[in-house]
Amino acid sequence: MLGPDPRATAAAVPGGPVSPNDTTRTALRICPLCEATCGLALTIGEGRVTGARGDREDVFSRGFICPKGAAFPELDGDPDRLARPLVRENGRLREASWEEAFDLVAAGLRPLVEEHGPHTVGVVLGNPNVHTMAGALYPPVLLKALGTRSVFTASTLDQMPKHVSSGLLFGDALAIPVPDLDRTDHLLLIGANPLDSNGSLCTAPDFPGRLKALKRRGGRLTVIDPRTTRTARLADRHVAVRPGTDALLLAALAHVLFEEGLTAPGRLTEHTEGFDEVRDAVQDFTPEAVAEACDVPAGEIRAIARELAAAPTAAVYGRVGGSTVEFGTLTNWLVDVLNVLTGNLDRPGGAMFPHSATDRAPRPAAPGRGFRLGRWHSRVGGHPEAKGELPTAALAEEIDTPGEGRVRALICVAANPVLSAPDGKRLDEALAGLDFMVSVDPYLNETSRHADVVLPPPPPSQSAHFDFAFNAFAVRNQVRYTRAAVPLQPGRLAESEIHSRLILAVSGMHGAPASAVDDMVIGQTLGKAVADPHAGVHGQDAQRLAGLLTGVSGPERRLDMMLRLGPYGDGFGADPEGMNLEKLLAHPHGLDLGPLRPRLPELLKTRSGRVELLPAPIAADLPRLRRALQERPGGLLLVGRRHLRSNNSWMHNVPALKGGSNRCTLQVHPQDAERLGLAEGLPARVKGDGGELEVPVEITDAVRTGVVSLPHGWGHDRTGARLTVAAAEPGVNVNQLLDGTRLDPLSGTAVLNGFPVQITAVRPTPAV
Repeated sequence: MLGPDPRATAAAVPGGPVSPNDTTRTALRICPLCEATCGLALTIGEGRVTGARGDREDVFSRGFICPKGAAFPELDGDPDRLARPLVRENGRLREASWEEAFDLVAAGLRPLVEEHGPHTVGVVLGNPNVHTMAGALYPPVLLKALGTRSVFTASTLDQMPKHVSSGLLFGDALAIPVPDLDRTDHLLLIGANPLDSNGSLCTAPDFPGRLKALKRRGGRLTVIDPRTTRTARLADRHVAVRPGTDALLLAALAHVLFEEGLTAPGRLTEHTEGFDEVRDAVQDFTPEAVAEACDVPAGEIRAIARELAAAPTAAVYGRVGGSTVEFGTLTNWLVDVLNVLTGNLDRPGGAMFPHSATDRAPRPAAPGRGFRLGRWHSRVGGHPEAKGELPTAALAEEIDTPGEGRVRALICVAANPVLSAPDGKRLDEALAGLDFMVSVDPYLNETSRHADVVLPPPPPSQSAHFDFAFNAFAVRNQVRYTRAAVPLQPGRLAESEIHSRLILAVSGMHGAPASAVDDMVIGQTLGKAVADPHAGVHGQDAQRLAGLLTGVSGPERRLDMMLRLGPYGDGFGADPEGMNLEKLLAHPHGLDLGPLRPRLPELLKTRSGRVELLPAPIAADLPRLRRALQERPGGLLLVGRRHLRSNNSWMHNVPALKGGSNRCTLQVHPQDAERLGLAEGLPARVKGDGGELEVPVEITDAVRTGVVSLPHGWGHDRTGARLTVAAAEPGVNVNQLLDGTRLDPLSGTAVLNGFPVQITAVRPTPAV
């Protein structure tokens, strides 16, 4: 979708911001509103953003834009965004200076750490962190400075099963293969709806156009989803599987590949161990055995497996619908087992590993430390950590359960767990009982309203942007960077400075210059690099290298350092053709680094130095999946859904993104609606483990029978929040139906999809 005619605006001006008194101009900006990372051309007038269109010259997105990107001006200028810090005084929040706010942070947090230990301070990191430059660079430094194990993030409400399965298979939780969309002949999507999500753990601007191009070149698209999504309508084959049975279906596909002699791992054979063990592990999961549980005919399962094996190239890709279920880790493991068995892992047209410009430079293949789970456990529920995190579903109990080591204080960075985590009511009450809470958030939302100090970052137009996270999941290697489109407004702090001063406050260095944090990170990073015999700067002087860094800010200097040390870097002058910040700034629309390339075995960090196809934790969890063969759950199962005009809970306050399909309704199949006596537009009562809700009914055949759908991220009806537009149509919080006890045991991820609910019609009260 393209924005307004580019002739209506001035030519793009590369480089940094200019005076707000300048006449109308155009500035480039990478969109920070979803994982597609599209290039935007923003119209700037009188110091603010007045329009947005797709940047046709962007090397990755080529002018594509979705409704969220087009609404950038409205989101950026939202009058509900906080402009000054807030501090709590006599139970009420009031505006304060930055100095007063950080003084209170230091006084509120540091004594708690010294008296009760670092683990009594919890840190919650939300989804928007990976959408900002500062959110990617500084939280790891904060966690290290604080030394807490009480870490909770959006990952355990989303993609942690993929991190765990990748860690176990490849030895690196961040080694996540993505479908090579532009070259594949066959794409099998499970639990993914990229036409609405724009892609997830698969950064691909214009995902719809890429899928249509797949079909134009004679490729095949198979979609496994209980809903007839926009993506499913595009498919050659749509399989309306019973929610939560994805792992059973994938295990049956693997069974067929073994049974019919269709496995062809090719070059992967020399880099993989465990083929025979996997064959034995899936022996019981015949298509006939799983058919009833999945509600998919055995013949169709066999056909899917044969089509996958017969394709010249193919990729299996699963996302949130296959992660936030009770077998989330097993589902994600089986996705890559299928890619390995068909020989499609790490080859063009298959599932490949991106190599971002800020990734580590290649080094000789060698065994690594591997990936471990359960290095520590949560205090109350005994939940094992995964990737250094505890389940966000356990946050409330860690706060409100008395005893030694309870979480007494919280640092909440760009997160709204009251809406995004199970049992928000309990968490809401628990937050009110904290000794101290800090929120880094532009809004006073359902969570930040509990904070003692709220530190608001500036609007996105006033921040530089580089996608550290999403470039690592991009379907094509490329690198792009945009400086702030407009100057930082008086009285605001850069997001990087907010994070730096927070780090200094919690680490006992309150009052030190904010630049000390970046200087420390640069010194430590370069010190390790010059001591690493595999690094291109081995043996050089770290101080001298630091002096070569360019950039107008600490984050820019760190970016320059990462680019120079990265796989395409100049090695601090060793390669004149290599990457650095100055070269990137000279290409404002980005640099194309070429299609994805095979990376095995170099990236493997398992103890064996090979792909470990059946890791012990996976093998130990398979008996639970076998028991599911005998289970026939009755009743209705609830699944979530994504909206093109939304991203979890943080875009419901933008008028331009309201309406259309972006509504909080309970989708019900016509047959189920008739059986339950439900009527279009009238409320129904939905009851789950953790509570009940009343929500308007939407009768549609977009969901299969036995399944209902309610979107995630709504419920903007709590007093104390300042979200004017969202509060006008608050919707209901679907996660209140859960009590937090349903988790994928390996990853600690909350089961947000495929859980049972009871639904009854709400009869109107007779008029008196």
